[in-house]
Amino acid sequence: MTDTALKTLFYPYHSGILRLPQADERVLFLGAEPGIVLPDGWASQLIAVQGFRPHFNAMVRAGFETHAECPDGVFDHSLILCGKHRGHNDALFASALLRTRPGGTIVIAGDKMSGSGSFARRLSGLFSVIDRQSKYHGVVFWLERPQHLDNKQIEFTRLPDRGRIDGRYSAAPGMFSHNRVDPASELLAHHLPADLTGRVADFASGWGYLSVQLKERCSAVTAIDLYEADYAALQAAKENLALVRQGVAIDYHWHDLIAEPVERRYDAIVMNPPFHQGRTADPNIGQAMIRVAVKALEQGGRLFVVANRHLPYEKVLEQEYLGHGRLADEAGFKVLWGRRR
Repeated sequence: MTDTALKTLFYPYHSGILRLPQADERVLFLGAEPGIVLPDGWASQLIAVQGFRPHFNAMVRAGFETHAECPDGVFDHSLILCGKHRGHNDALFASALLRTRPGGTIVIAGDKMSGSGSFARRLSGLFSVIDRQSKYHGVVFWLERPQHLDNKQIEFTRLPDRGRIDGRYSAAPGMFSHNRVDPASELLAHHLPADLTGRVADFASGWGYLSVQLKERCSAVTAIDLYEADYAALQAAKENLALVRQGVAIDYHWHDLIAEPVERRYDAIVMNPPFHQGRTADPNIGQAMIRVAVKALEQGGRLFVVANRHLPYEKVLEQEYLGHGRLADEAGFKVLWGRRR
């Protein structure tokens, strides 16, 4: 998401089209991101919800009350910043419907890539959208929460259960690879050495596929720590790992691997690191995670990384003085290994 989407969301308040919430009113902000510029005269309490750890930390540093998941309670107004997944946006709107008092305003916005325009059209078939504005390369629209929800509106709040991938893994829209096993992770799992032992970390673990594979394929692994920046994905991982082999100690860390230190040391680390910042490719993210992983390895500890073939991760392994090599090169992906000397 960009700062322009935030500007679009707050445009009706800055321009005076919408009245500012009063000091005794509470505003719920779903999908909140750092960079908020509140209009002059804004006096109400803003409660932000953001499950992406770097954004969460930035919101807290900026002084906003911020939660990883939607808090209970009733709010006078709700704001929604759309993401790129339709199902995720539907879930945010359902949360707003359930928590906004009747008569309260729900304001929704996103940039053109988020599908906010089509979202407005879909909701117009069920709710009375008061107004819609295009501004800063985005769309903002708002509606009044009905006094009473009719059957179709109530149905909108009944989101389906999380999907099941391959009949076993739980995931939801908004998570990385929410509707299938990521082929890069699958390739890495296929090449995990069965002789891994001791404590292993799964960096950027997502909804837990690689950790499940570690539990199933590596019988001498005694402990697995999952590190993931997406709070919802980490909750799904807890569900997925509860269904496989017991006898392995599991710890879950909602964590920004780039900015927050890793305190423990590991016999092995596996990772399928992200390489996008928003919609922009940024291989520096994966390179930074590899450097963090190297520091978190015990002497002689092993690192296993899967990545798109073109990403320049070998250079980092060389710079960090790891013995390293390539285990696989298939379908546009490569599996790299490293060992800390």
